[in-house]
Amino acid sequence: MSWSTSCRRCAWLLVAAALLASCSGIPLKQREAAERSRFEAYAGKPVDHFTWLTHYDGWEPISHYQLVVWTDINQAYLIRVFPPCTDLMFARRIGLTSTADTVYAHFDAVRADGWRCQIDTIQPVDYLKMKRDLRQQQQAAKEARKSGA
Repeated sequence: MSWSTSCRRCAWLLVAAALLASCSGIPLKQREAAERSRFEAYAGKPVDHFTWLTHYDGWEPISHYQLVVWTDINQAYLIRVFPPCTDLMFARRIGLTSTADTVYAHFDAVRADGWRCQIDTIQPVDYLKMKRDLRQQQQAAKEARKSGA
């Protein structure tokens, strides 16, 4: 099999996976609300800052004015920005301003596609507990399907 044939098959598989994901049966707004609620449930009390080492491991917008930033694989922060910040949900990349490797609420900002969105609140997320609970829920659902089938 040639390389171009393999590439085409891979592309078709990606398209098929995207179509299946888009037809999950749960409307987008409901999925977004569930994701936002999940992070908010595991978010702690607001803190005035967090320290990071000039990079982050990932980020995810969860509303027009909220995003989650991972400073390492298991440490996440829920950040709320002041409006307006219209491109946050659709930004391809973000940046965080900081002072001496520390990001401060009410002082630093999230940069998203030309917008400089000042940070309102920062909440640490108990991401390890969130992942553990999600695994338990998935396992319970899997067992329920087995017993019901």
